[in-house]
Amino acid sequence: MALSARDAIAIRPAVRTDCAFVYDLICDMENGELPYDEFTRIFAEQMADGRMLCLVAEEDGERMGFINLRMERQLHHAARIAEVMELVVIAGHRSQGVGAKLIEAACGAARTAGCIQIEVACKQHRSRAHAFYERQGFESTHFKFCREL
Repeated sequence: MALSARDAIAIRPAVRTDCAFVYDLICDMENGELPYDEFTRIFAEQMADGRMLCLVAEEDGERMGFINLRMERQLHHAARIAEVMELVVIAGHRSQGVGAKLIEAACGAARTAGCIQIEVACKQHRSRAHAFYERQGFESTHFKFCREL
């Protein structure tokens, strides 16, 4: 039986040398350049924080995307909840199962960590991302409000 393209994708925890890769994808997602020095400090802090988990998708050594997950106990759930903070797949690898594989791995890691739910927030104009998350079993149940400080 031949492997599907999705079966060949490996998911692994991010390492420090993934920082520039993650930076480039987040800058692409945000359509702008973030301060790299501060980004690398935050990336290192998150790598050491047991509440954070960054996973990288790759195939034959080529990195294709990543997902960053925060897991924390929340009062309004009286339980541990996971939240997808960032999920980005390189443009040339989108719609090939990479994002779905990352979500699947994140859900498994969150379940293992004792989380009872996984959440994701997404900008309103990203309708393709909304459809993707719905295909992955997410439901739109909340509004997220933001205020610049």
